[in-house]
Amino acid sequence: MSDQPTPPPKPILSPFQTASRLGVILVVIALLGGAFAYTGGWLDPQRLTPTRIVDSFEQASGRHPGFRRNHAKGVCVVGLFVSTGAAAKFSSAEVFAPGRRTPVVGRFAIPGGNPYAPDGGVPIRSLALRFNQLNGQQWRTGMNSMPVFPVATPQAFYEQLQASQPVAATGKPDPERMKAFFAAHPETAPFLQWVKSAKPSASFATEAYNGLNAFFLVNDAGQRQAVRWGLVPEETAQPGGQPLPADPDFLAQDLAQRLAHGPLRWHLTLILANPGDPTNDATKQWPAGRTVVDAGTLLLQSTEPQDSGPCRDINYDPLVLPTGILPSDDPLLAARSAVYATSYERRTSEEAGVSAAGHTAPPAAKDPRS
Repeated sequence: MSDQPTPPPKPILSPFQTASRLGVILVVIALLGGAFAYTGGWLDPQRLTPTRIVDSFEQASGRHPGFRRNHAKGVCVVGLFVSTGAAAKFSSAEVFAPGRRTPVVGRFAIPGGNPYAPDGGVPIRSLALRFNQLNGQQWRTGMNSMPVFPVATPQAFYEQLQASQPVAATGKPDPERMKAFFAAHPETAPFLQWVKSAKPSASFATEAYNGLNAFFLVNDAGQRQAVRWGLVPEETAQPGGQPLPADPDFLAQDLAQRLAHGPLRWHLTLILANPGDPTNDATKQWPAGRTVVDAGTLLLQSTEPQDSGPCRDINYDPLVLPTGILPSDDPLLAARSAVYATSYERRTSEEAGVSAAGHTAPPAAKDPRS
């Protein structure tokens, strides 16, 4: 039993308040998704390109030179992955060899393009990882605390992005436009169901992180197995949750305090698809009862600020994969890769003092709290 006081009854939101809350979260998800609208055949590239999508991030969150256009607020972490060997029969990737210890550079973050946003503003936490195999190959992946993505296709994502644009009068999405979008896209129902009860957590360390897209594991015999992966924490939150600290930067502080007492651990789980399970639809969870493989333990050992830490210059492109892992037919993957590359080029050019257009970049935005 928790010794925390019983929380007050949750207020009942009016239809307008509910629509407004969903609208704000979907704006954040639009940033989180990496603008999946640019991929061959879905949209005319003359109308929509990675550059225009990255521009739209700046329009939504303001321009912050030198920062990522999404997940702008984050913190670097360093550790290693220790394989159990249980995944070696499914994949020839070196990272899964029995007993193999693979160095990892990661980044915790919250979604959105504002590097000074309060940590309690959204219920989503993210973790990106780069595994550096001894053979020189890398595996990069990004995971999120939500269980599904709102939409399955680039076209639907584009429509979502348009529906969730804030209007000038209120600075928030138009509830009627959001309502029309939901009515036209019933596949958003699982995500909306999650949103209704989602609350911001008080710690990165107690979150489970889900890889929402499917991939294929390939073994030495060339056999392919569809898979989704995720991380399950060994530390868990207090029953019933806990009040969020007043400090807007509480997540980084909590992480540093926990790591001062020793490494934090997650189990890397691989969910193996059955024949017929969809690999191209991130809105659908696979049915319960699928085989789950404990591939090993992620140990995060230290943290550093994102502006000087080892994660600063990493583009966590989900299509950087080692031998033994292949992308699925999910149409969102190629678009994420293209937009991440554009964002990376822009921010690194700004850090060098020169914009992508060859002009001197303006100074980075100052923290409004200072």
